[in-house]
Amino acid sequence: MQVLEDYTGHVEPGGAAARRTLPELTITKVSVGPMDNNAYLLVCRRSGEALLVDAANDPERLSDLIGHDANRPQLTTIVTTHQHGDHWQALGAVAGANGANTVVHPEDAAALPVPADQLVEHGDTVRFGEIELTVIHLRGHTPGSIALLYRDPEGHPHLFTGDSLFPGGVGKTTSPENFTSLINDVQSRLFDVLPDDTWFYPGHGDDSKLGEQKPHIDEWRARGW
Repeated sequence: MQVLEDYTGHVEPGGAAARRTLPELTITKVSVGPMDNNAYLLVCRRSGEALLVDAANDPERLSDLIGHDANRPQLTTIVTTHQHGDHWQALGAVAGANGANTVVHPEDAAALPVPADQLVEHGDTVRFGEIELTVIHLRGHTPGSIALLYRDPEGHPHLFTGDSLFPGGVGKTTSPENFTSLINDVQSRLFDVLPDDTWFYPGHGDDSKLGEQKPHIDEWRARGW
């Protein structure tokens, strides 16, 4: 698989992956499946251990992303951001092929095709190699939707939001109550506490920064989606 090193936050369906290199971590983004799902491979640069955010589809493509030579990273962990089927079509195949532990919030665990090895709640930590990610529960798109926060010790934070936050609005909800829950969580658990330069990586489409989206939250509330 071709991997572009000039990271912009945009990848094409069926196209090249894109890698961002941080001092302690690399983040590689690829689009998979018919719904243009983003999957993110995070690799600890010191240990070579890796974590995959959403084994969404195309297990062969995800296997190519991880690599096939002796120097490939060791995939130890797969986090599923929420229960919707387009985010776990390749979970069983990729977890089985790599012996990776599966991680999900307990409220979404029953919908997954494989039993979870680790159930995580708001504020918990997911570790791989020398990297720590903080779990942020964002209630509304699904009951157990989570985001993952990496605090780069030498730069801005990096946030993986699943389908809870996109450039232009929060994720789809099925009732006014769920919408209110989600937008309240996005405001209080993301916008109100994380810096504007936090770069976020959604489950579909291009990346953005929290500071670019925060001024629009009242507009999102008013329109109801």
